[in-house]
Amino acid sequence: MRHESLQRRPDVLVLQGGGALGAYQAGVYEALHATGFEPDWVTGISIGAINAAIIAGNPPERRVARLRQFWNLVSSEWLLQPPIPDGRLRQFFNEWAAAGIMAGGVPGFFRPRSPAEWFCLPDMQPLGVYDTSPLRDTLLELVDFDRLNEGAMRFSVGAVNVRTGNFAYFDNRDAGCRIGPEHVMASGALPPGFPPVMIEGEAYWDGGLVSNTPLQYVLDGSPQTDLTVYQVDLFHALGDLPTDLAQVLQREKDIRYSSRTRMNTDLQQRLEELRLAAARLVKKLPPELRDDADAQELAHLPRPGAVHVLHLINRREMFETQSKDYEFSRITVDGHWASGLTDAAESIGHALWQERGRYRRGIVTYDLTHPDGPQIRCGGESLDPEELVTNS
Repeated sequence: MRHESLQRRPDVLVLQGGGALGAYQAGVYEALHATGFEPDWVTGISIGAINAAIIAGNPPERRVARLRQFWNLVSSEWLLQPPIPDGRLRQFFNEWAAAGIMAGGVPGFFRPRSPAEWFCLPDMQPLGVYDTSPLRDTLLELVDFDRLNEGAMRFSVGAVNVRTGNFAYFDNRDAGCRIGPEHVMASGALPPGFPPVMIEGEAYWDGGLVSNTPLQYVLDGSPQTDLTVYQVDLFHALGDLPTDLAQVLQREKDIRYSSRTRMNTDLQQRLEELRLAAARLVKKLPPELRDDADAQELAHLPRPGAVHVLHLINRREMFETQSKDYEFSRITVDGHWASGLTDAAESIGHALWQERGRYRRGIVTYDLTHPDGPQIRCGGESLDPEELVTNS
């Protein structure tokens, strides 16, 4: 059943995948929660799916505490402090912590398989380096799946069917789909580290293999609906030319997993312009052509409502390396959380967001913590902030 809140302008929280970087999303949610924010719909990929499940599967007053419980758990084995907070020594510390995590796993998340598991017949060998069963226990402890399935908040996570290669979404608003820990785990089952997760006889891998952001699913699933979208990305698409192999590995990961927000929003805006052009053209046709079936099809294409996207991006620290998505030391996790909290508080309190033109048609994206100053885009083009306020 479609919840009544989606009949008005819904607030949608969109969470990208990114492993240990997901603490940034928890900080963003804490800042939003402090304003009384209550999402109508939360959707995620990979670590975003885990954060989304904790949010949707708890009452508002427990969500931040549950998120903190999860992130404290997964960072509980690396509590040492680096010798300095930045620079080359901090890089060495992060690499050392990441190496330890690869060797020993992450509490409440994944653990290395025993040597005995690998000494078996080829067709019986594990399909992932790590055992992710600890994550199932953690989800059952931190998430009320009855609330998640039956509550007011819409919840959806994306995964990839291993057999077909097709993207799939598991949505608590779909008839016959009851979300369980396996759906959340499937969204984060990144090979070859994690094994596929079986759901109704099909094997699923991490949704980030196809798309690391569920934004397009939100836009496609909300025709003719005004939306306010909080898009939280964990990888930054922009970056400098690498100068060594380590930087090459990091830059490749940033490009591969960075959100396709700009592509999605620019495409949707262009489709809106074409729909409006088609409607104007039909009105200019003579009566004998205006009633043609093709002309009527063009005239009645669905038109999206006003969509405002607040883009919150985790921009990398200088000491981070290609291991940043599996570096779960406590100091790094807390740093990501603090960055998300700061960025979100600054963005939602920014005058350009507070004064946004709520009834403007099409999609407008706001990146208000950009290093070069606030960035606002509509229809594939950058907007002058003053123009946006004037036309609101």
